[in-house]
Amino acid sequence: MKGKLFWLAGGTLAAASCASDKADKPLPNVVFILADDLGWGDLSCYGQELFETPNIDALAASGLRFTQCYSGTTVSAPSRSCLVTGTHSGHTAVRGNVELPPEGQFPLPEGSQTFFNDLKSIGYTTGAFGKWGLGGVGSTGDPGNQGVDTFFGFNCQLLAHSYYPDHLWDNDSRVELEDNRDDIPYGQGTYAPDLIHEKALKFLDDRASDGKPFFMWYPTTIPHAELIVPEDSIIQKFRGTYPETPYKGIDDGPYFRKGGYVSQEYPHATFAAMVSRMDMYVGQIVDRLKELGLYENTVIMFASDNGPHKEGGHDPDFFNSNGPWRGYKRDVYEGGIRVPMIVSWPGHIAKGETDFMCSFWDMMPTLRDLTGSASPEGMDGVSLLPLLKGKKGQKEHDFLYFEFQELNGRQAVRKGPWKLVHMNIRGDAPRFELYNLENDPGETKDLAAKMPEKVNELKVIMEESHIPNPDFPLLPGERRKGE
Repeated sequence: MKGKLFWLAGGTLAAASCASDKADKPLPNVVFILADDLGWGDLSCYGQELFETPNIDALAASGLRFTQCYSGTTVSAPSRSCLVTGTHSGHTAVRGNVELPPEGQFPLPEGSQTFFNDLKSIGYTTGAFGKWGLGGVGSTGDPGNQGVDTFFGFNCQLLAHSYYPDHLWDNDSRVELEDNRDDIPYGQGTYAPDLIHEKALKFLDDRASDGKPFFMWYPTTIPHAELIVPEDSIIQKFRGTYPETPYKGIDDGPYFRKGGYVSQEYPHATFAAMVSRMDMYVGQIVDRLKELGLYENTVIMFASDNGPHKEGGHDPDFFNSNGPWRGYKRDVYEGGIRVPMIVSWPGHIAKGETDFMCSFWDMMPTLRDLTGSASPEGMDGVSLLPLLKGKKGQKEHDFLYFEFQELNGRQAVRKGPWKLVHMNIRGDAPRFELYNLENDPGETKDLAAKMPEKVNELKVIMEESHIPNPDFPLLPGERRKGE
């Protein structure tokens, strides 16, 4: 399917090319904001009607809004691995949400090529603020071992389920949050996203004074379950607005602050307040960039790591969180992997909307091309810079490939309008489903039985795209390392 770019009135482009004048222009700063389990339909610029996201909408209005962007896969850690390494989920090193003691997930290996390392190699200062999930403190996947100069937040994504945790990490130093002790009523202490946001703004303040180009990755935990926000004007605005079914969660015991989700009397209002709070953060980041004189030379990217969750009392159907798409987080249907994506750099990149088919593994080659840090070739992704600048010659994907390790394993291939889904791979009755997204965007009509030739064509791509990884066995016959 050919990508089309729809221009809005007043769109502007930079006059100079990226290659010829890099020596004459300062390197652009980059801020990449990654929401956690935010669905396609959870932003008003993508169709949300029950609450508004004015700051993210303004970002979309000032830049390019993607309608066919796909996450790395359908859960956090492997999706992030695809994003930061430019590899799809059949090649990337981290392919599942595997917990490792004492705290953290399966690590990126030593020597991984990440966009942090790329940018650091040409003089960028790099920071990451929020949820990491790509290797515990001291492991090969520790942010400090993957090119991150400053990290503050949750190293472990399981502990990031709690918005009032007992600790966070400042690089490799554990920061105890004394007002979040178990003997203090939950929700009356430090709301972790607020503190992480303060640290991110401080990072921007410091960059204004040192004059070096910077890359700030901002993987917020919002709106991942659990559902809870501080008692302030944001939640007060929404409480009483929607019908509510209270959620009974985990309020004590071994899983309290250790992966469980607390009870919530107003789950709908709280979810709307959480997304609104994230939107407020986005507005404050943009405002701070402007106050510091950094905005005009900063590329701002916004996306979500996968589709909407159904956890902790959240009701994605009430908010139409997955928009027109079938499925949720952990599905390889469109609702689990098609995500909002916005890129804004007024005066330098295209302004409007595009249906160009892209993915998370395009972000690293794009950043390489944008900054000249390394060749954009040699990864699964393609540079989107020609598209962003409104120029001809944008390379298109022949296909996109996705895999998911849990729930007996799932795979998907997108090629043009065609989508092949492989379900229950290691189960008793594995099956293939075929959809034409152009005619059936909701994936309601399985054409596999009617079109075996197309199924076989896409099965070959699926087979060739999956490289076995003994740390994450997917297909029957594959074994986990040590078995």
